[in-house]
Amino acid sequence: MKKLNGKTALVTGGTKGIGYGIAEALLREGVQVIITGRNADSAEKAAQDLMAKTGGKVLGLAADVRQLSAMETVVKQTLDHFGGIDVLIANAGIGHFASIEDLTPEQWQETIEVNLTGVFNSIKAGVEALKQSEGYFMTIASLAGTNFFAKGSAYNASKFGLVGFTQAVMLDLRQYGIKTTTIMPGSVATYFNNRIPSEADAWKIQPEDLGQMVVDLLKIPARTLPSKVEVRPTIPGGR
Repeated sequence: MKKLNGKTALVTGGTKGIGYGIAEALLREGVQVIITGRNADSAEKAAQDLMAKTGGKVLGLAADVRQLSAMETVVKQTLDHFGGIDVLIANAGIGHFASIEDLTPEQWQETIEVNLTGVFNSIKAGVEALKQSEGYFMTIASLAGTNFFAKGSAYNASKFGLVGFTQAVMLDLRQYGIKTTTIMPGSVATYFNNRIPSEADAWKIQPEDLGQMVVDLLKIPARTLPSKVEVRPTIPGGR
């Protein structure tokens, strides 16, 4: 996309962390943005904060990505409000980390439903709009989608699955002129898993860094597609 100003992006899980950083970066480029969160109040507050910071056009909507009907409603609201969707970024995600002896069936199910089925629901709801715009579909996976670790069975499974899902979708959708990329970050300074970022996280990837990466990917010439991007902190642990 040579020109981002006036385009429309839908970002799931955009109330904080990576999704918020991506939304802010897009707004600064003149993109109209819809962010979603599970809670209407938090989605609306984040939208108001983003509008105050950037002066851009942003709408916050409540949606549970685990429900296809919820994502269909969000897509309809986006089309009604802005007239189209040029970029769909499936970012919403959670993490439950425990040994297989301690991981509960409920934690397993929630992880798979949000991190994997939620992405399926997002693109399923938005694919026709992306066909119309010859748009861009991005998923936010993780280096956990290629590197397994102890106590990560649910999270690893969801992210390994998401990487494979996204690459297969890329092959399905490029015939329509739709670009598809999965971004696989390593350590990011976010509120993920109820953690509060601090100065000790300065060595980590920052949400605004990933926001800039999304902007850069959108500006790459149409003939070129980075379909899978791994991202790491330059110096692990800030050493």
